Amino acid sequence: MVTAHDTAPAPHGPGAGGAGADGPGAGGAGAPVVLVLGRAVRRTEVPGLCARLRELASRGAEGGPVVVDVSAVCAPDLAVLEALARLRLTARRLGRRIRLRGASGELRALLARAGLDAVLPAADLPRGEGVEAGGQAEEGEQPGGVQEGVERGDPAG
Repeated sequence: MVTAHDTAPAPHGPGAGGAGADGPGAGGAGAPVVLVLGRAVRRTEVPGLCARLRELASRGAEGGPVVVDVSAVCAPDLAVLEALARLRLTARRLGRRIRLRGASGELRALLARAGLDAVLPAADLPRGEGVEAGGQAEEGEQPGGVQEGVERGDPAG
């Protein structure tokens, strides 16, 4: 099930005008457009999601941010990645930026492995804090995916 609506997060703090450079009120923009994804996203739903985003953006504040609420996504997979990447492209064509809200650790890790974590940032993470794409190689070991070449006649090491 996929639902979408436009909402504004509740204002916080003194003045309650904005929540930083990417929050509501940034650059004079109004409340962000929010698109809510359901538990599962099928590839066949992606064009409809992009159309819904265009519709919401046309009613929302000009140039404001687009927030995609992914908190209900229970098992992120390639269909979810495709949907998020296409939604990002749609938002960019409309002159908007996109942020994810409620991304699970599993979704964040999947985005990092796919190299999409930089272009699909989580709205609920402080800037610069994210998921590492891979672990560190242990001392004396080659990083994953790198094989040491052996020349004929080299002594065993």
